[in-house]
Amino acid sequence: MNEHVDAVLATAPENGNGSNAGAAAPAGEARNPLLAALGDRVRNLRAQRGLTRKAVAIAADVSERHLANLEYGIGNASILVLQQVAGALHCSLAELVGDITTSSPEWLLIRELLENRSETDLRRVRVALGELLGTASVDPARHRRIALVGLRGAGKSTLGQMLAEDLELPFIELSREIEKLAGCSVREIHDLYGTNAYRRYERRALEEAVQIYSEVVIATPGGIVSDPATFNELLAHCTTVWLQAAPEEHMGRVAAQGDTRPMAASKEAMEDLRRILNGRAAFYSKADLSVDTSGRTLAQSFQALRAATRQSMGLLDG
Repeated sequence: MNEHVDAVLATAPENGNGSNAGAAAPAGEARNPLLAALGDRVRNLRAQRGLTRKAVAIAADVSERHLANLEYGIGNASILVLQQVAGALHCSLAELVGDITTSSPEWLLIRELLENRSETDLRRVRVALGELLGTASVDPARHRRIALVGLRGAGKSTLGQMLAEDLELPFIELSREIEKLAGCSVREIHDLYGTNAYRRYERRALEEAVQIYSEVVIATPGGIVSDPATFNELLAHCTTVWLQAAPEEHMGRVAAQGDTRPMAASKEAMEDLRRILNGRAAFYSKADLSVDTSGRTLAQSFQALRAATRQSMGLLDG
């Protein structure tokens, strides 16, 4: 940014409410849409709080010129500066950058009610919202659809097939259904069309499975929890079981199958796997049931899974 533009922005007069009357970017300056939207939010937040640019600049410990650049959408501020500006405006960084929960007064009021609540309280709210909005788990077949979730190597395919045979139910692997819909492998979907396309196929495959089967055991892809809409669909229509295992066992089982993807190319393979597991564990924990297969043989793991699911389904253990 040239010095002339900086000077123009720094000295632009403000009207009584602390914003620039008829403010516009200097001629010839192309504004990045993202930075322009960020600047609009900063100005609006400042106006809402009745603060002058000088007052915000002092509180944020940045120059007025720097703040002016930010407000006009021609200043690419660092994340630390944005954090300081957010503090000066008495708002969260999420509100400053435009998180969806800051897009309206109702969103903000709802978010305020939910802040600092426990996971148990948040779950109760989610269930209550589902009932209020008509998206709650009212599917009468839900208890007869068993969906296994967890990382690759958890045993979803092997244990799922065994469970389906024991319960005399159909068994499907959602990954295979995704490939049927796409007409190519999961890897090809990612390579050719990208992650967003894969998520769309995943959602469609799940919806079709729910429509076709009122009784079934489903082995889901490990990343199905990454898309909240698809995971909500799964929770609403299936009894979910998280197959847990230690990271070392996940890695060992996948390697034993002769498939070291996607970790083989990374020297930090185990650390990568731990990070993925840590990132998804909070979502996996939303499952109705959990079965830890760590340190157990296949037979022991199956017996634990069988007992948990039969009890959930109200079946006598025979």
